[in-house]
Amino acid sequence: QSQFVESGGGSVKPGESLTLSCAPSGFSSDYYVIGWFRQAPGKEREGVSCINTSDGSIYLADSVMGRFFVSRDKSKNMASLQMNRLKPEDTADYYCAVARSFRRCVLQSEYDYWGQGTQVTVSS
Repeated sequence: QSQFVESGGGSVKPGESLTLSCAPSGFSSDYYVIGWFRQAPGKEREGVSCINTSDGSIYLADSVMGRFFVSRDKSKNMASLQMNRLKPEDTADYYCAVARSFRRCVLQSEYDYWGQGTQVTVSS
């Protein structure tokens, strides 16, 4: 049975940190790219980051570059998104998903399976 185990969401104050984890299981080994997307209230879902779990290549959106860091643990088949210096505009539901290609990992259409999402709220 294919599933995602997501964790790490919550409520924090501006400037604080959170780490999201995503552990997909039961998927074909063809799905080696893990991506994170977020959707803020009233806005479209946007790409945040993706990682090639095979070779560690990463992508980070300009809006989070220098604040967010993505890594993977190959032995556990999971990836983590460390979010530092959070801002109110980072408030959103964050979703992880898996894809079979890293080349266009910023595109939602590349992802076949999606997790349930986890909420991140940044507010003073």
